[in-house]
Amino acid sequence: MKLGARMLKTGVAITVALYVAQLIGLNSATYAGIAAAFAIQPNIYRSFQTMLEQIYANIFGVGIAAMVVFTLGNDPVVIGFTTVIVIGICMTLKMNENTVALAIIAVLAVMETSELMLLNLAGLRFAALTLGIVSAFLVNMLFLPPKYELRLFKSIDQLTSDILQWLRISTRHLSDDPALRTEIDRIQTELRHIDNTYLLFSEERIYRRKTRMPKMRKLIIFRQMIHTSRKSLETLEAFHQYDDKVEHIPKKFQNVLVDELDKIIYSHERLLLSAMGKIKKNPTKSIEEITDPDIPHLVETLIQVYEQDEKERLALLPLASRLMEYHKEILHLQKILNSYQRFHEHLDFNFKKKRRKIMPL
Repeated sequence: MKLGARMLKTGVAITVALYVAQLIGLNSATYAGIAAAFAIQPNIYRSFQTMLEQIYANIFGVGIAAMVVFTLGNDPVVIGFTTVIVIGICMTLKMNENTVALAIIAVLAVMETSELMLLNLAGLRFAALTLGIVSAFLVNMLFLPPKYELRLFKSIDQLTSDILQWLRISTRHLSDDPALRTEIDRIQTELRHIDNTYLLFSEERIYRRKTRMPKMRKLIIFRQMIHTSRKSLETLEAFHQYDDKVEHIPKKFQNVLVDELDKIIYSHERLLLSAMGKIKKNPTKSIEEITDPDIPHLVETLIQVYEQDEKERLALLPLASRLMEYHKEILHLQKILNSYQRFHEHLDFNFKKKRRKIMPL
């Protein structure tokens, strides 16, 4: 079983909430722990939004429950009716499922008794739930803060490497069809996870003006990296779709196709290595000078394959079109990456792991 940071944070938040409740003499410590468990979120921004939302839900739940107990009592039917009302209010305000669950817990916590000291009991329950919410927010902010930048780049790098590896294999007709189909499905799922990680990273707030602009530029670069990887996947899918046609074209044209694709793949790999700082940064030397992929020539070559057959004359044009789009996105990625490295030369992506220093014997 793999323990993630969010699981650890949940345990720490519950522990902190219970300890603080005991220190201040709060009798409803269990409710503080329950609230803390519902309030943990994947990033600080969502944690803050959730804290405010759950405090409002706590107020609605405790307030409505107290009024209903004063007027109608705490009969099970009344409790159920009150729960429906609170759920309706939360849904109208578009609160998430965890917040609705916490509001229901607040209703049940207050309506479990009809004692004369109802206001005191409601206050204690409200204080316990609020303590749990605030404890979760503080733990989420201070304990193991998420590093989505590093996680995002690692995911993009690994996914892109897998796609480019399969592209090289497919162009040489060495791929197993069922295995490639399975890999394409897996890569599509991974891309959706990367989109979610990018969303979490984009939600992180930067309050220092000095680092705000570099963060915005990084977001643009990451978005283009994801878009370029998606185009490489579309190219892989095109090769998988037209594999039979490519395999039966003359060897000379196959070699041209493989050579041009290898140049594009090299361009993509070079940009990722440049972002990681593993190769020399030289913005003045363009990708065209190094790899020089001639996509228009490739399109003409693919059309010439079926020049005598009018029906199949444009059979491989969709494949050539995917290659042109893929190369276009790579050139755009090169442009914005060079721009970042030129204007923020003193800043670097947080992609490198910190190595431990080895003390001399």
